[in-house]
Amino acid sequence: MKHKIKYILLFLIGSIFSFSCNQSATNSESNDTMSKQLEDEKSLKPTKKISIAEIEEGIKAFIADKTEENGGVFPVKDEQHDLKMKLVRVHTEYLSNLGPNSHFACVDLVDESGDVYDVDFFMEGEPGSMYVTSTSVHKFNGKPFYSWKQNKEDKTWFKLPLEQSNNDLLGVVEGRDEFEFYYSAQIPQLEGSAKMWIPLAESDDFQEIELLSMEIPDGAKQIKEENFGNTLLFLELGPENSGEEINLKYTVKRKEKGPYNASEPDLSIYLASTKLMPTGGRFEEIAKEEIGDKINDSHLIQARVLYDYIIDNMRYMKFGNYGNGDSNYACDSKTGNCTEFHSFFISLARSVNIPARFAIGASIPSDRNEGGIDGYHCWAEFYADGKWWPVDISEGNKYTALATYYFGRHPANRIELSRGRDLKINPGPKAGAINFLAYPYLEIDGKEVKVNSRFSFQRKIES
Repeated sequence: MKHKIKYILLFLIGSIFSFSCNQSATNSESNDTMSKQLEDEKSLKPTKKISIAEIEEGIKAFIADKTEENGGVFPVKDEQHDLKMKLVRVHTEYLSNLGPNSHFACVDLVDESGDVYDVDFFMEGEPGSMYVTSTSVHKFNGKPFYSWKQNKEDKTWFKLPLEQSNNDLLGVVEGRDEFEFYYSAQIPQLEGSAKMWIPLAESDDFQEIELLSMEIPDGAKQIKEENFGNTLLFLELGPENSGEEINLKYTVKRKEKGPYNASEPDLSIYLASTKLMPTGGRFEEIAKEEIGDKINDSHLIQARVLYDYIIDNMRYMKFGNYGNGDSNYACDSKTGNCTEFHSFFISLARSVNIPARFAIGASIPSDRNEGGIDGYHCWAEFYADGKWWPVDISEGNKYTALATYYFGRHPANRIELSRGRDLKINPGPKAGAINFLAYPYLEIDGKEVKVNSRFSFQRKIES
C-alpha cells in the first residue's frame, strides 16, 4: 500500500541516528543527555533494539496520558510556543532509535485554531514506560522552522535554522488576496431551443464577492439549488442566441481558509452516496483497511490516514475518462484530476461515517498578477471535532512539500463558484441532477453539450 522503498530509505536514515545523534548546542539539556547516552553505549553490551511499532506506541501513550491529565488537550512548550494540542498523526516513517532506550519521534498536532504543528520528540525508556525528555516545534502548517544537518567531524546532528520559508512559488498565497475574476463563455451554434445553467459566485465567511457587471442574453433569471444553497443563472436559448458571449466580472476579496467551527452537519447529505461518489462496498473496505487499529481514534486522525493514502497511491494524470469526479474510476485507475482525488476521498470518508463535502471554483495563479487561468479547480472538506477541515489532496499530491499545509488549509488565491454534487434544481435538466457546476451546463435535446469557457483574472496590487 505505502511506498516501501521510501519507507526503507527513511528507516535507514533513522538508523544512522542510532550510531550518533544529538539535538543541537542550542538545546544543552537534550545535547548532554544524548552525548552521555552515546558514551554509555560504548561500554554497554548489545541490547535488544526497540521496534518502530513500540516507539509509535510509546509516543501515542505519552500523548494520550498527558491529554487526559490536561482536560482533553496536549500541552506543547518550547522556546517560542505555548500550545494546547490534539493528535493528528505520528510520522511512522521518521521514528528511530538514537541509542539504548533513547528514541526520536515526529508527530503532527493541531491547536485549538486548527493550525497544524510538526513537533519533534526526544524520548527515553523501555516499551510501556517511555517518557519525553524534550520537544521542539519543527514545522507550522508544513513550513519548517529548521532542518537537521550532520556535523562531518563528529557525526553528530544539529538544527539548522531556516531564515525564510515561503510557499509563494508553489502556488500558495497566504493571508489575503484580492483580484478581479472574469468568467466568459460562448454559446455554440443552435439549431433549436436549448437551456443553460451557470453558477454565480457568492460571499461567505472566507470570500467577499461583488458582481460588477454581467453580459448575458435577455430573459435570464436567478434560481436556487435545493441541497447546498447555490445560486444559478437559468437561460432559455434559441437559434438567435448562437455565438453570443456570456461575461461575468467579479471583484473578490478572499482570505486563507483554515478549520472553522460549525454545528453538526446534515448527515443525510454529507454521509450520502451519490451517483459518482458511492459509499460502502469496496470504499468501506479500503477505508477500514487503511485506518486499521485507528478505527477507534478520532475522525481527525482517520481523515489524515485517508488523505495520506490517496496522496501515496494516486497520480495526477489527465487521460482516460478523467474529470467527472468518478470515485470508481479513481479507485480503479489510481489517476485523475482534482475531481477524482476529492471524490475518492469523500467516498472513503463517508464510508466510515466522516461527513465530507465537495466544492469547485478556480485557483488564481500566485506567480503573476493577470492573465488566463488553466480551467477549474475543486477541493473538499471533512467534519471532525466540531469543525469543517479544508483539504486539497491533488495539490498536496503535486507538491509534496505542501502536503501538510493542504491538510486543513485552502490558500487565499482562489474563488469558490459552487458547492456539492448531484445538484437538484428547478427548472432542471431533463437528464436529472447536475454532477457538479463550474463551467456553464448547456442542454440540447436532453443531452449535455460542452461550452467553450474561459477564466481570467487581474490581481489588485497595493501601491
